[in-house]
Amino acid sequence: MDTACRIPSSRLAGLGQITDYLYISNGKTAKDSSVLTRLKITCIINATQDKEDICLRSIEYIRVAISDSPAAHLHKHFDTVADKIDAVRAQCGRVLVHCCAGVSRSATLCLAYLVKYRDMSLMDAHTLVSACRPIIRPNSGFWKQLIDYERSLHGTNSVMMVASPLGQIPDLYEKNTRDLIPL
Repeated sequence: MDTACRIPSSRLAGLGQITDYLYISNGKTAKDSSVLTRLKITCIINATQDKEDICLRSIEYIRVAISDSPAAHLHKHFDTVADKIDAVRAQCGRVLVHCCAGVSRSATLCLAYLVKYRDMSLMDAHTLVSACRPIIRPNSGFWKQLIDYERSLHGTNSVMMVASPLGQIPDLYEKNTRDLIPL
């Protein structure tokens, strides 16, 4: 599996390359036809409530109309989106998954794909995606859904929710924060 993040964030701040066929971005980048053409994107998964896509004939558009709310049921789309990404991969295509900022909804869908099809733990998937797009931060409700999804697929969890002054957060955030606190 090619997991190198090959697009430096300084060149295309709104875009992260997760694999040789899977990209994550914000809405602005997803509407830039020159970027889409240069990267040879064949499928765009729009995880916003925004209906406005640029329409290029060579690109298939999939909408996952959902709000970035901890109460939103994004898990209902995990299998459908993961299956679509894998089908595009099998046809040697390239997928761009985006939401408004490329932080929560799109990251959650990419994580679900990696857990299902790349046989990665949720923690390893998060490490990969955050290396490619450091600003990702799924909301707490999406994390709970991802944790349940990992358990349903692998029978175990690599990430757990823990209490914090900000409410429930994934333990990997707590570990990262602890690493930053000087002793």
